[in-house]
Amino acid sequence: MNYLIIVLKGVAMGAANVIPGVSGGTIALITGVFERLINAIKSFGFQAVKLLIRGRLKEFARHTDLYFLIAIFGGVVIAVVTLARLFDHLFTHYPVYIWAFFFGLVLASVYFVGKRITSITPAVVITFVIGAGAAAFISFLNPATENESFFYLMLCGVAAVCSMILPGLSGSFILFIMGNYKLVAIDAINERDPSILMPVLIGAIAGLVAFSHLLSWVFKKFRNETISILTGFILGSVSILWPWQRKEFLTEAGEIVQKDGEPVIVRYVRYIPENLNHEFWIAVGFIALGFISIWLIERTAEKRV
Repeated sequence: MNYLIIVLKGVAMGAANVIPGVSGGTIALITGVFERLINAIKSFGFQAVKLLIRGRLKEFARHTDLYFLIAIFGGVVIAVVTLARLFDHLFTHYPVYIWAFFFGLVLASVYFVGKRITSITPAVVITFVIGAGAAAFISFLNPATENESFFYLMLCGVAAVCSMILPGLSGSFILFIMGNYKLVAIDAINERDPSILMPVLIGAIAGLVAFSHLLSWVFKKFRNETISILTGFILGSVSILWPWQRKEFLTEAGEIVQKDGEPVIVRYVRYIPENLNHEFWIAVGFIALGFISIWLIERTAEKRV
């Protein structure tokens, strides 16, 4: 039953990763598996390799919390495979309602993550403000120009994977800001270009292992401040999910770039609705549904794993 609950939490994380602007790290933090996930990832070091080479598989599984990782990432894969098409349909036909739902969900998560802070100190307040300001600043940045250099592609891999596990930031959004979204996520994958994918993969693996060590260390040394800055990240990124947005498509030489026959969306321009019509009030209802959903997730997270 415990592992079934972990799988369901992985499904929630995977569903979040399918949503533009939503981080699976946010859901991991809310559901109480974030710290365990970080510690499991960081355990893949020299000791793990030594146990694996010597064939001590049970000790390797225990050292790396392998069954937990299989359950959590199994849930992520299930969600990505089964929900990607559904969310694509919803974003195409009901964009305001689906944005409203996730706007409410992420906004409510600010409270549910922040309440894990056990003591409010000046350092906690300062880190919260820094986190919120940094995420808000990133969300309004203009994209950089495309760069194919080996080390910049490695940096893209590091930044993308770190933002995927960091609550409040989206990996695909960071790639767009760095100017290499089309190069990495579209061209290189479609063409299976190893000269692009290899340095990104190297950076992603190195970044994941190194960043997990850093997060694990700061969690142990500065737990309240770490939760505070992550809460700030979540709050600062909420604007990305504002329900009323217009699509902007990726263009090249004046033509809209398409992937699998569909135009590639690169950003959503936010606006304030002029009329409080039925669509507006239905959207408000979906915002409330997002609040309720995060409350239910929090209740589920009370079952410790």
